[in-house]
Amino acid sequence: MHLYFRLFWVRLRTPARSRLGIWDVCKTPYRVWPTDLDLFGHMTNSRYLAIMDLARMDLMYRARAWSEFTSRGWYPVVAGQTISFFRSLQPWQKFEVHTRVLGLDDRWTYIEQRFVSKDKVYARAIVRTRFLKKSGGSVEHDELEQIFTDIPGEHQIPEWIKEWASHSRPIAVTDMGMD
Repeated sequence: MHLYFRLFWVRLRTPARSRLGIWDVCKTPYRVWPTDLDLFGHMTNSRYLAIMDLARMDLMYRARAWSEFTSRGWYPVVAGQTISFFRSLQPWQKFEVHTRVLGLDDRWTYIEQRFVSKDKVYARAIVRTRFLKKSGGSVEHDELEQIFTDIPGEHQIPEWIKEWASHSRPIAVTDMGMD
């Protein structure tokens, strides 16, 4: 329920916040609430992922991309993500999630998200997303380029992310050596 309140708050604040381009860095402010804590008194790992979902929504709202996606019957899904934790977020601590689209390849959209407090990075994640159609199937790259226009040259996917993505494709149970 707490996350729905946060989503409502993000959506409610969108008109008052600056408009962004899809290639801009979106800084979404948060605070660590008691409901975000684990048994050790810091923000639980799963909450980072949930808050990342909300921060990506903030970028899509502020870039006016969300209305474009929904009007076409598209919706984003997370296909893979990796996150590294550097410091612990503590109760009541203010922080921001910095979200930016890294770029696109022939199949995926890659997003970087950083948890930042007082100019220190607490966690960094790379998210691989895909857009699906409510009518069925995936949104093709050329269709996405209609929204992700003017892809800047600096938005090339780093090689290490391409390698990570290739290693995180679905595998068969028999490939896991666990049968």
